[in-house]
Amino acid sequence: MAIILLPKGSKGPALHLNRGASIALCAALLVALPGIAMYLGYWLGAGSGTGGQGGTMGWLREELKTQQQDIVEAKRHAQENLNALTLRLSDLQSRVVRLDAVGERITEMANLDKGEFDFTKRPAVGGPENPSATLDQPGVEDFLGSLDVLSKQVADREQQLGVLESMLMTRNLQSQVYPAGFPAEHGWLSSYFGVRADPFTGRPARHEGVDIAGKLGTKILTVASGVVTWSGERYGYGTMVEINHGNGYVTRYAHNSKTLVRLGETVKKGQAIALMGSTGRSTGHHVHFEVWRNGQVVDPLKYVQATTVTAAVAAN
Repeated sequence: MAIILLPKGSKGPALHLNRGASIALCAALLVALPGIAMYLGYWLGAGSGTGGQGGTMGWLREELKTQQQDIVEAKRHAQENLNALTLRLSDLQSRVVRLDAVGERITEMANLDKGEFDFTKRPAVGGPENPSATLDQPGVEDFLGSLDVLSKQVADREQQLGVLESMLMTRNLQSQVYPAGFPAEHGWLSSYFGVRADPFTGRPARHEGVDIAGKLGTKILTVASGVVTWSGERYGYGTMVEINHGNGYVTRYAHNSKTLVRLGETVKKGQAIALMGSTGRSTGHHVHFEVWRNGQVVDPLKYVQATTVTAAVAAN
């Protein structure tokens, strides 16, 4: 077999290859073609790889930047939520402290057992363990919802305890200004309210108070808190103390040997305001006790016998 190579256009001399040369040429081509193919593939792959790597790196940089922004935003939201929860928790803590203070005051005003109502300790609770009743850990939304419910419950308890405290304070104030009690440290009733025989003339006369006899110097006690509106001598009464308790109530303590309070002084219920004597129109050591209500003198006996506000109100 012979191979004839002709130049392009067939104008040049033809190259004649005999059978041996043709075989050698074919063998050379078969050996060279894989190397040429590998070189072309490497060249093409290297060129396309450089462009692909640049695109991939750019995409990775953009993705990393986006994720960093997402992390910053998530941290910001988390901090905002944490700040809000901190404020809510601080508010609830301060309100619980106020509730404890109100509870302590109510315990004192209502004369409750502090050992039973100890607001410094958690209330006693308990019960057997029930694994089947264990609930899953609440999520953030559940936690915020529970916090809102707790906040509403605290607000409700604040209002209720506030009303209760106001009622007890009003009741306690009324117990202080409402005339009730015995106006002397010791003694006994020697004359009642109403018409009686005048001890000096023997003729019927109206007695506008009750007399409580006792020893000279026995302490005279105010039956309610108030302000001293008279302290000194008064015709017929001798040495007298008059106290205005508000709400239309005024009490008088007459025939004392000595007064212990001054005009305009504020006195508390049960305070010693004078010493028993026999000054003025008197036949012996005693205190003449009067109660005036809205400008009218009334029988003091029900106030003397009343030891509590409830009893006094019931008697009224």
